[in-house]
Amino acid sequence: MLSAQLMIILDMTVVNIALPHIQSGLHFSATSLSWVLNGYTLTSGGLLLLGGRAGDILGRRRMFIAGIGLFTLASLAGGLSTTAGLLLAARALQGVGGALASPAVLALIVTSFPEGRERTRALGIYMGVITGGSSLGLVLGGVITEWLSWRWVLFINVPIGVAVLAVTPLFVGETPRLPGRFDLAGAFTATAGVTALVYGFIRAASSGWGDHVALAAFGGAAVLLGLFVVTETRARQPITPLRLFSDVSRTGSFLARLLLIAGMFGVFFFLTQFLQKVMGFSPLRAGVAFLPMTIALFGMSRLAPRLMPRVGTKPLMIAGMLPAIASMAWLWRVTPATGYWSGVFGPMLLLGLGMGLVFVPLTTTSLAGVPAADSGAASGLVNMLQLVGGALGLGVLVAVYGTASRHAASHPLAGLTQPAASQQVLTHGMAAAFGFAAILDVCSLLVIVTLIRTPKPVPASVSVRRTQEKAITS
Repeated sequence: MLSAQLMIILDMTVVNIALPHIQSGLHFSATSLSWVLNGYTLTSGGLLLLGGRAGDILGRRRMFIAGIGLFTLASLAGGLSTTAGLLLAARALQGVGGALASPAVLALIVTSFPEGRERTRALGIYMGVITGGSSLGLVLGGVITEWLSWRWVLFINVPIGVAVLAVTPLFVGETPRLPGRFDLAGAFTATAGVTALVYGFIRAASSGWGDHVALAAFGGAAVLLGLFVVTETRARQPITPLRLFSDVSRTGSFLARLLLIAGMFGVFFFLTQFLQKVMGFSPLRAGVAFLPMTIALFGMSRLAPRLMPRVGTKPLMIAGMLPAIASMAWLWRVTPATGYWSGVFGPMLLLGLGMGLVFVPLTTTSLAGVPAADSGAASGLVNMLQLVGGALGLGVLVAVYGTASRHAASHPLAGLTQPAASQQVLTHGMAAAFGFAAILDVCSLLVIVTLIRTPKPVPASVSVRRTQEKAITS
């Protein structure tokens, strides 16, 4: 279970470091390159709740095996891709496989271990994989890309997936099927609506905000997302129960997470390219350059649960947002002359510290007061918002990057050589994207301050017990 979950988590970030090599190998444009990430996150996030529902109705082990099988085959196809279109199709299928397999992992871990010490230990290891996997992917992506090829960031999933498929029937029992219905209309309208919205932003980045195709995509997104809301109000078993938004604090935590992830995911995308294209780092060196953020994020996420009973969830979220905003504002000032220690190390450290403090109390607020019958849907919604927020945020920041780059290219600085002018345009667009990410973080902070109420302090023992109960229920 843990090997499969690590493979799924790693795939969200391991490709980041390989992006410049993928771009040159398959001739992606600067704006279309973002679909290598978004093709995965949109299908995975959009179908995540449906995948969890499928596990309840059809059997979790069955859906887990089907998801890992599809994920493994799509990884092989992606590594063998000879065109940009084939790679994007493979990435979308990887997302579908992840959406089928990932929701079943936690449920299968819970049902495989008896309640008590063994289950608690298993859940602790599971959370370690979740928190460390995405950061590890940045470093691992650099190692694989430099020593082998960008194709191996996809090929590496194949032996792991085959091994998981071979041993799962030997150690994992099937769960009973439960009666229920699939909300296919809700899953389709949500996924298609967000995809159309992201496409509109990326199209506008390359063709301008007046482009007819971009405007049509925005209009289609509005219609599809409106149909999604109507569908969820009428469905007997909605994929996203709208009653989850009845609590103001919970709704605020959902919105704050969406804005926060939107900024952070885009920063990873552009910072990876800044390190390699502007600063000249090798893939391995670029991956290692993310270690300060990884270590700070891991350390603060371990400290946050201990601080919550003492200072409260809302003050801790506010305290974490301040260094995160400072990090983005610092990156806003990057130029072709920016050095790692003077202009990148500090922002990475601040980002890790801030995000490590924010995510634990933000997740706690999202699940606080949720009825047991809705805890699975609420947990799935949190994960879905994380994936969809990343895709949507990347689309917005790519649009900001494209607009700023076109403006810089139309007003070249005198006396610059062609390579220097190209770097100036590239950096100007990235700086604008970092600046807009800072604005998204400020909006997230305002949501936390205005919408999230301060709960009464909870004793540490009670807080731990409630967290474990919610994890088991999910």
